[in-house]
Amino acid sequence: MNKQTEKEKAEEVMIQEAFQELLNDYLATKHRKRIEIITKAFNFANEAHKGIRRRSGEPYIMHPIAVAKIVCNEIGLGSTSICSALLHDVVEDTDYTVDDIENIFGPKIAQIVDGLTKISGGIFGDRASAQAENFKKLLLTMSDDIRVILIKIADRLHNMRTLGSMLPSKQYKIAGETLYIYAPLANRLGLYKIKTELENLSFKYEHPQEYEFISKKLEETAAERDVIFKTFATPIKRELDKMGIQYRIIARIKSIYSIWNKMQTKHIPFEEIYDILAVRVIFEPRSKAEELNDCFDIYVAISKIYKPHPDRLRDWVSHPKANGYQALHVTLMANNGQWIEVQIRSERMNDIAEQGFAAHWKYKEGGGSEDEGELEKWLKTIKEILDDPQPDAMDFLDTIKLNLFASEIFVFTPKGDIKTMPQNSTALDFAFALHTDIGIHCIGAKVNHKLVPLSHRLQSGDQVEILTSQQERVEPFWENFATTAKAKTEIASYLRKKDRVLQVEGDKALVSFFKDIDIKQSPNLVNKLVTLHSLKSREELTKAVGSGEILLGDLEKEQILGKQVPTWKKYLTFSFGNKTDKEMPKTTESVEQRVDPKKTFILTSEELNKTYQLASCCHPIPGDSVLGYLDENGRLFIHKRQCPVATRLKSSFGNRIIATAWDDNHTHSFLVIIYIKGIDSLGLLNDITQVISRQLNVNIKNITFNTDDGIFEGKIKIYVHDVDEVNSLTEELKKIQGIKQVSRIEE
Repeated sequence: MNKQTEKEKAEEVMIQEAFQELLNDYLATKHRKRIEIITKAFNFANEAHKGIRRRSGEPYIMHPIAVAKIVCNEIGLGSTSICSALLHDVVEDTDYTVDDIENIFGPKIAQIVDGLTKISGGIFGDRASAQAENFKKLLLTMSDDIRVILIKIADRLHNMRTLGSMLPSKQYKIAGETLYIYAPLANRLGLYKIKTELENLSFKYEHPQEYEFISKKLEETAAERDVIFKTFATPIKRELDKMGIQYRIIARIKSIYSIWNKMQTKHIPFEEIYDILAVRVIFEPRSKAEELNDCFDIYVAISKIYKPHPDRLRDWVSHPKANGYQALHVTLMANNGQWIEVQIRSERMNDIAEQGFAAHWKYKEGGGSEDEGELEKWLKTIKEILDDPQPDAMDFLDTIKLNLFASEIFVFTPKGDIKTMPQNSTALDFAFALHTDIGIHCIGAKVNHKLVPLSHRLQSGDQVEILTSQQERVEPFWENFATTAKAKTEIASYLRKKDRVLQVEGDKALVSFFKDIDIKQSPNLVNKLVTLHSLKSREELTKAVGSGEILLGDLEKEQILGKQVPTWKKYLTFSFGNKTDKEMPKTTESVEQRVDPKKTFILTSEELNKTYQLASCCHPIPGDSVLGYLDENGRLFIHKRQCPVATRLKSSFGNRIIATAWDDNHTHSFLVIIYIKGIDSLGLLNDITQVISRQLNVNIKNITFNTDDGIFEGKIKIYVHDVDEVNSLTEELKKIQGIKQVSRIEE
């Protein structure tokens, strides 16, 4: 009897120590210090669970204390959540009711405990529909108070940490459920650290041998990684010390589950996973206002040490992820020839990355949470799903998973087969995902039985039918809305083949042209035609001739036979289409003498093609946001600011960038291309031409249209003076019934 009492005493000491640890953790936070209510909740739960043990043999109350610790330390919530965590199993496992909790602790804690009680049985089971109902109740409560799901995730995390004491069958069930629902849910809430641990623990119990294998491999390669990290980080530290920034650099090792996942999806061994090591630079910003600038300053500093990968800069600082994650990711080439990802984030961003939205939610203890844009959007989506009556409870679970958790979407074929696509995929991407031939021959799509353009963005759960034609009709502008690697690659490959065919046709036309004027074809004469049309190469010329864009006629004969065409004509297709302009005189004063790098250079009509030229990569027109680049030959090129070429110039030759602004009075006309897509109807082309000629008396160069299976698309080349004319024209065109898409595009 005494032995039993001794054991009970020892356990009571252990329980009190665990609770004291929780209180100390809570007191170290910035939350209001509401010790009394937390102590009251602990005493109540301790009494309610007295004598009850977990499967591991320890007193049951140790579980609620552990969950409360996770809620406090790892999710960062306050006293209401800590109390709810301590009480979360009381109603389920004892005779106390939700009313009892409300009478003692108030309506808010009672509401959360009620929400947690409804979902205590897990999500799946023999009676799947009942479990789905449970999950539905969770979401209903959650849409009123998000803390319900945060505490449930904490509860699940502790269960996973102590899963070893459960029967293997139970382990598989809980691990599978965790991987399916709770890990993605934690990720969606921005709880990255918890999401990673849930994934790893689930993987450990579902695939113990694979888990052990990867763990050992990581141990064996740890020393080598440590050397790489130290060598890589040393010059970065020197540079950051010079900048006077407070920082810490840590190594981040890819999680065991992520490594396994990559091995599966890429079908590669452990040795071929090259991104196991990543580096994190976590800094204290000089001031709140400078946080963003500091991120980019650090990026600039370290990219001087190591060469950055041109396509792997991820800016989630300016554009945070949907779950609130912010960081700047850059991939750098280390001295050992290995690419290493560096994540640059402030301490605040790091807290959000570790703790998710909870790191910056401030709860009002008597009411709901403060409004948060992303949170509100997310809860709105949940409410919309809940309002939609589902024919089957399992469909409901699928809908939740499709809409909320994944960064990919799930799309159905007409026969009901499911296809996984990246978010933001278009109907065109889906066509190529089905088969390359379907992509090449596609002319439109039906989404949920409604006709849509190929640029239509797909949503999870959409049923998509691709409409095809025997005639191949891949268009260059498809590249503007293809988002998947497969679609982009296949379109580019097809266009290259098409270009080669056009070049062959163009070559035949050139032979015929020179034969007609009875002159022997030579590279010099062909180059004269290339210059005449402001092209870069013979290939461009033959392609343009083969496609019918250039018709070889009198102008070309004059050029070959020696009647010189004024040099200003070569700018017709390059910058403006006004054929009454006079030849521009050459000037002896250099461009560099006329341009003061410290001042904003005004772009006037008179100076076009004298002092400055419009870049052919992005074809800017008055009204576009632009900048100037003074090249090494003293030529000033004007680029759109968002032009990818300009972006590279800004980072590589910042001292040659010139601030520019358009003059208000531009007399030149500029050739632009308007892309139109919509549903075909009688008289539509007439409506379009009426609007264009009526609107600002715009001059049309040419119109090309294709119509197939009820969908039309076309390009209109028109001369305009500035962006305002383009905008007012596109707005007018959008008013025409049936038109779904109007945009200015590049060739």
